[in-house]
Amino acid sequence: MMKLYLTTLLAVLLFFNAPTLAETKHRVISLSPANTELAYAAGLGESLIAVSAYSDYPLEAKQLEQVADWQGMNVERIIALKPDLILAWRGGNPQRPLDQLAALGIPIIYFDPNSIESVISSIEQLAQYSPKPDIAQQSASHMREQLTQLKQHYQQVQPPKSLFIQLGTQPLFTTGKGTIQNDIVSLCGGKNIFANSAVPWPQVSREQVLTRKPEVIVMTEDQTQQNAVKQFWKTQLSVPIIRLNEDWFHRAGPRSLLAAQSLCAQLHPEQ
Repeated sequence: MMKLYLTTLLAVLLFFNAPTLAETKHRVISLSPANTELAYAAGLGESLIAVSAYSDYPLEAKQLEQVADWQGMNVERIIALKPDLILAWRGGNPQRPLDQLAALGIPIIYFDPNSIESVISSIEQLAQYSPKPDIAQQSASHMREQLTQLKQHYQQVQPPKSLFIQLGTQPLFTTGKGTIQNDIVSLCGGKNIFANSAVPWPQVSREQVLTRKPEVIVMTEDQTQQNAVKQFWKTQLSVPIIRLNEDWFHRAGPRSLLAAQSLCAQLHPEQ
């Protein structure tokens, strides 16, 4: 009986003194700028040891070593850094080197949020790996509160304004359904004219845009590019142009809410 008691006591002590999942994830690598922002929002900033190129927010991220860019990732360097968690971008990072890293036993979590709600869910998911999970919960709660306010304020606006999300001119690209850009437009009471596209990033023609008769063009470039867009359409399409911060609008991270707030305010100034 005494032996059984001691065994049970030892098991209980080991359980309560074992390192938590969060405590074991103290060497984290992010492979996209959006994932870097998610990590900081989840309280993992001090755990990051390396990031991808263009990870420039918050400012602390610019001081970290870069191990990936649009050409791929430095697998040898990633292995040498001995991470115990990698935050990968599904669809944006090449799969073969990720499979190589996974084969070495390195845990990999994939993120590619296509809505502000899924951005919030990603932060909540990261809380279990964070040494400061309270930061993750605070970030998620704050974002969800702001999202609810936007929904209540703008989604009932009728009729919805038809928008063309313009990405470049030669070639002419846009976004379809299943993207965070489409989610932001819908949140603000807008209607993406290519929401019914079979692919998330369709290349479209000038004629396809004109046929759908957008009331507003949404873009993310500077004033010079805005003038180029106006010249591109000339007298064929004379509608207001809304410019958004590129990082806010295209990175599926916490600042997506800033893009939504900016778009909503410009789309419905009367509100």
